[in-house]
Amino acid sequence: MERLGMNDILIQLNELFDRIPRRHSADNVKEIYNILDAYEGLLRRIETEPAYEQGIAPFFDELGSIQAIIKKSGDNKAGKKTKDILFDEASGNLKDSMEALKQLYK
Repeated sequence: MERLGMNDILIQLNELFDRIPRRHSADNVKEIYNILDAYEGLLRRIETEPAYEQGIAPFFDELGSIQAIIKKSGDNKAGKKTKDILFDEASGNLKDSMEALKQLYK
């Protein structure tokens, strides 16, 4: 597998970060899941680098909690406002996670 350079990974992180939606909609749920999948792929690539493999585990844990919040935001029993609040929380947590990863990886 070809290893991405540090700059390539940071560029991809920034591109993903810029795509994160803030409001709940069916399209935004699909988009955030696509972003999470791509983010997980970047984490796996970074994890293969010996200097970072120990520090990456908490980022995988955060992915699980973000996915759980997104899933809750899709609950049919929840109202639009609740869905927006939950989705906004998940997208904010994802942005925070990506920012922390950028700081770690620089």
